[in-house]
Amino acid sequence: MKIEFRKAVLPGELRSLAAFDRKVFTSDYFAASEWKEYECYWMLLDNRGIGCCAFEEDAGKGSLYISTTGILPRYRGMGFGALMKSWQIAYARYHKFSRIVAHVRKRNRAMIALNRKFGCRIVRTTPRYYEDPPDSAVVMELPLGD
Repeated sequence: MKIEFRKAVLPGELRSLAAFDRKVFTSDYFAASEWKEYECYWMLLDNRGIGCCAFEEDAGKGSLYISTTGILPRYRGMGFGALMKSWQIAYARYHKFSRIVAHVRKRNRAMIALNRKFGCRIVRTTPRYYEDPPDSAVVMELPLGD
Protein backbone atom coordinates (compact mmCIF):
# COMPACT_ATOMS: atom_id res chain seq x y z
CA MET A 1 0.00 0.00 0.00
CA LYS A 2 1.51 3.31 -1.13
CA ILE A 3 0.20 6.66 0.15
CA GLU A 4 1.32 9.95 -1.37
CA PHE A 5 0.20 13.56 -1.55
CA ARG A 6 0.39 15.23 -4.95
CA LYS A 7 -0.34 18.81 -5.91
CA ALA A 8 -3.26 19.05 -8.32
CA VAL A 9 -2.38 20.47 -11.72
CA LEU A 10 -4.64 23.43 -12.42
CA PRO A 11 -6.54 24.22 -14.53
CA GLY A 12 -6.22 20.74 -16.05
CA GLU A 13 -7.66 18.92 -13.03
CA LEU A 14 -10.52 21.32 -12.22
CA ARG A 15 -13.18 18.90 -13.45
CA SER A 16 -11.62 15.99 -11.57
CA LEU A 17 -11.51 17.98 -8.34
CA ALA A 18 -15.13 19.09 -8.73
CA ALA A 19 -16.29 15.53 -9.50
CA PHE A 20 -14.37 14.19 -6.49
CA ASP A 21 -15.86 16.90 -4.26
CA ARG A 22 -19.39 15.84 -5.25
CA LYS A 23 -18.61 12.24 -4.27
CA VAL A 24 -17.36 13.35 -0.85
CA PHE A 25 -19.97 15.98 0.04
CA THR A 26 -23.69 15.84 -0.63
CA SER A 27 -23.85 19.64 -0.40
CA ASP A 28 -21.46 22.56 0.09
CA TYR A 29 -19.15 21.38 -2.64
CA PHE A 30 -17.17 23.77 -4.82
CA ALA A 31 -17.98 24.54 -8.43
CA ALA A 32 -15.13 23.66 -10.80
CA SER A 33 -14.27 27.34 -11.22
CA GLU A 34 -13.86 27.80 -7.44
CA TRP A 35 -10.99 25.30 -7.27
CA LYS A 36 -8.82 27.80 -9.20
CA GLU A 37 -8.69 29.98 -6.08
CA TYR A 38 -6.91 27.34 -3.98
CA GLU A 39 -3.76 25.32 -3.78
CA CYS A 40 -5.08 21.78 -4.05
CA TYR A 41 -3.61 18.40 -3.15
CA TRP A 42 -4.68 14.84 -3.81
CA MET A 43 -4.25 12.03 -1.32
CA LEU A 44 -3.41 8.97 -3.39
CA LEU A 45 -3.62 5.36 -2.31
CA ASP A 46 -1.79 3.17 -4.81
CA ASN A 47 -2.12 6.02 -7.37
CA ARG A 48 -5.91 6.30 -6.84
CA GLY A 49 -7.42 9.50 -5.42
CA ILE A 50 -9.10 8.77 -2.09
CA GLY A 51 -8.87 12.25 -0.58
CA CYS A 52 -8.17 15.85 -1.38
CA CYS A 53 -7.72 19.16 0.36
CA ALA A 54 -7.46 22.79 -0.64
CA PHE A 55 -5.57 25.62 1.02
CA GLU A 56 -5.74 29.37 0.99
CA GLU A 57 -2.73 31.26 2.25
CA ASP A 58 -3.00 34.47 4.25
CA ALA A 59 0.66 35.43 4.22
CA GLY A 60 -0.03 38.74 5.97
CA LYS A 61 -1.27 36.88 9.03
CA GLY A 62 0.94 33.83 8.58
CA SER A 63 -2.16 31.65 8.39
CA LEU A 64 -2.89 28.60 6.30
CA TYR A 65 -6.65 28.35 5.81
CA ILE A 66 -7.87 24.85 5.06
CA SER A 67 -10.75 25.46 2.67
CA THR A 68 -11.77 21.84 2.39
CA THR A 69 -10.67 18.36 3.40
CA GLY A 70 -12.41 15.29 2.05
CA ILE A 71 -11.99 11.54 2.13
CA LEU A 72 -14.17 9.29 -0.04
CA PRO A 73 -16.90 7.71 2.13
CA ARG A 74 -15.67 4.13 1.63
CA TYR A 75 -12.24 5.09 3.06
CA ARG A 76 -13.50 6.86 6.17
CA GLY A 77 -12.86 5.35 9.59
CA MET A 78 -9.62 3.75 8.38
CA GLY A 79 -7.17 6.41 9.61
CA PHE A 80 -6.82 8.29 6.31
CA GLY A 81 -8.35 11.47 7.76
CA ALA A 82 -5.76 11.47 10.55
CA LEU A 83 -3.01 10.86 8.01
CA MET A 84 -4.20 13.80 5.92
CA LYS A 85 -4.47 16.05 8.98
CA SER A 86 -0.92 15.09 9.97
CA TRP A 87 0.28 15.89 6.43
CA GLN A 88 -1.54 19.27 6.47
CA ILE A 89 0.22 20.20 9.71
CA ALA A 90 3.59 19.11 8.32
CA TYR A 91 2.90 21.15 5.16
CA ALA A 92 2.08 24.25 7.23
CA ARG A 93 5.19 23.88 9.36
CA TYR A 94 7.43 23.28 6.35
CA HIS A 95 6.07 26.45 4.72
CA LYS A 96 6.58 28.43 7.95
CA PHE A 97 2.94 29.24 8.70
CA SER A 98 2.25 30.35 12.25
CA ARG A 99 -1.22 28.80 12.44
CA ILE A 100 -3.82 26.71 10.66
CA VAL A 101 -7.46 27.82 10.52
CA ALA A 102 -10.53 25.92 9.29
CA HIS A 103 -14.32 26.17 9.33
CA VAL A 104 -16.10 22.94 10.25
CA ARG A 105 -19.83 22.25 10.23
CA LYS A 106 -21.00 22.27 13.83
CA ARG A 107 -22.73 18.92 13.29
CA ASN A 108 -19.55 17.34 11.86
CA ARG A 109 -18.50 15.91 15.20
CA ALA A 110 -15.99 13.51 13.64
CA MET A 111 -13.97 16.32 12.03
CA ILE A 112 -14.17 18.46 15.16
CA ALA A 113 -12.89 15.52 17.23
CA LEU A 114 -10.11 14.82 14.72
CA ASN A 115 -9.00 18.45 14.74
CA ARG A 116 -9.03 18.47 18.55
CA LYS A 117 -6.94 15.29 18.60
CA PHE A 118 -4.26 17.24 16.72
CA GLY A 119 -4.42 20.20 19.11
CA CYS A 120 -6.86 22.48 17.31
CA ARG A 121 -9.13 24.58 19.47
CA ILE A 122 -12.48 26.20 18.79
CA VAL A 123 -12.09 29.97 18.61
CA ARG A 124 -15.67 30.87 17.72
CA THR A 125 -18.93 29.68 16.21
CA THR A 126 -20.45 31.46 13.23
CA PRO A 127 -24.24 31.01 13.07
CA ARG A 128 -25.87 30.21 9.72
CA TYR A 129 -22.51 29.91 7.93
CA TYR A 130 -23.66 26.97 5.81
CA GLU A 131 -26.82 27.08 3.69
CA ASP A 132 -27.52 23.56 2.42
CA PRO A 133 -28.39 22.18 4.88
CA PRO A 134 -28.37 25.14 7.26
CA ASP A 135 -25.74 24.88 9.96
CA SER A 136 -23.33 26.92 12.03
CA ALA A 137 -19.59 26.80 11.47
CA VAL A 138 -17.11 26.09 14.19
CA VAL A 139 -13.90 28.01 13.50
CA MET A 140 -10.92 25.98 14.63
CA GLU A 141 -7.33 27.07 14.97
CA LEU A 142 -4.01 25.35 15.54
CA PRO A 143 -1.13 27.64 16.55
CA LEU A 144 2.15 26.31 15.19
CA GLY A 145 4.93 27.15 17.63
CA ASP A 146 8.57 26.90 16.69
